[in-house]
Amino acid sequence: MSSPRPTAVIGVLASCGLAVSLMQTLVVPLLPVFPRLLSASPATVAWLVTATLVAAAVCAPVMGRLGDMYGKRRMLLVGLGVVTVGSALGAAAPNIGVLIAARALQGVAMGVIALGISVMRDVLPPERVGSGIALMSSSLGIGGAIGLPLTGFVAQQASWRWLFAGAAVLGAVQFLIVLLVVRESPLRSGGRFDLAGAMGMSAALVCLLLAISKGNEWGWGSAAVLGLLVAAGVLFALWVAWELRSRRPLVDLRVSARPAVLWTNVASIAIGFGMFAGFLVTTQILQAPTATGYGFGLSLVAAGLVLLPIGGAMTIFSPVSARVSRRRGARTTLVLGATILALGNVLMATLPGALPLIVAASTTTAIGAALAYSAIPLLIMDAVPPGETAAANSLNTLMRMLGTSSCSSFVAAIATGLTTSVAGQTLPAAAAYTVIYLAAAGAAVLGAAIAALTPRAETADTLPTTSRASAARAA
Repeated sequence: MSSPRPTAVIGVLASCGLAVSLMQTLVVPLLPVFPRLLSASPATVAWLVTATLVAAAVCAPVMGRLGDMYGKRRMLLVGLGVVTVGSALGAAAPNIGVLIAARALQGVAMGVIALGISVMRDVLPPERVGSGIALMSSSLGIGGAIGLPLTGFVAQQASWRWLFAGAAVLGAVQFLIVLLVVRESPLRSGGRFDLAGAMGMSAALVCLLLAISKGNEWGWGSAAVLGLLVAAGVLFALWVAWELRSRRPLVDLRVSARPAVLWTNVASIAIGFGMFAGFLVTTQILQAPTATGYGFGLSLVAAGLVLLPIGGAMTIFSPVSARVSRRRGARTTLVLGATILALGNVLMATLPGALPLIVAASTTTAIGAALAYSAIPLLIMDAVPPGETAAANSLNTLMRMLGTSSCSSFVAAIATGLTTSVAGQTLPAAAAYTVIYLAAAGAAVLGAAIAALTPRAETADTLPTTSRASAARAA
């Protein structure tokens, strides 16, 4: 059997990233109406997002490590299979509890992105790796831009169950085309899976993300949130001690602590924060009543259509990112992207009063996000041994998620703290959105500064002993 063409492999894997992004936005248009549809409280319905977030954070690094050990394509197929089952379960869910479980299974999809990127590094010709990874990284933003109007339209025209049924069909199709088109990576690290490390990291992440995602609802000074934060700190400390002593750790912290990896991950948190603000609040501005002084009074579907250029911009600029990285280096691309991202957020902070200006500002933000997100995996993979790329990319995916979840909590706090009353309805004030966008711009500037100051990756000769051994096994 001849090897599949690189273009086909890139297309298939990038489409998986697109599908994953659609899974993440699946319930967003329905959150305001689910309490009525499912006879559940708004606090319970919020778990449809929280469950996906926590499951994604836990599963992404675990799937990455298993991919390095037993085959990245194999774990990619496992992830797509779990997502398909979760989507089918959601379509048939008799109550909110089952639907929350289904959303948790869909959260497994987040591990697909890092696995797909790592497969590209292993099976594509060197000259195609950069463009493939750029498109795969940008697929999250592209899917988000397409997903909101699509899911909003389906939600308005048919039952919400069709969204989950469609996701199940999409997952099954993705499973089949990956099975037929993508070959397995020849690089494997082997060894025994660090079950204790996986359980410790999972417990720590659950505590941390629950505290972040529920802080506004439960109160940041509440015993529950403070207890979760303390527990997360203790569990992470114990986990680090265990990983440093383990002969085959879940995450090689000695590699992760190298400046080129550590500071790229820190920059990813800041850039994730800077990117996610636009996805969270731009549609709210477009749908807000005109009486607020900043809103446009659009429907959900119309607002989504206005923002479709975001997806187009990310599609166009992902290959541009690859070319810039090839000529100037991925670090230059990351700094450039984060700077443009900051500029777009500053433009949005002025709350433009015309739709063309909103489109221009949000598209600027999307261009910056496309450039930055496409460069990050290249920097990570340049700094880790070949046998640890999936685990390293999965850890970086987790860092981005910490940025987006922190942004979500920040947005909720500001939007509920700075409000105005319009026709008896309490809505975020204009100042709230200005603060949110300026904070996102500041986070993007911080990400750019960190990336610019981060030292270059060490060569293979300067890798720690454990990492050289891993690279040798992979070779």
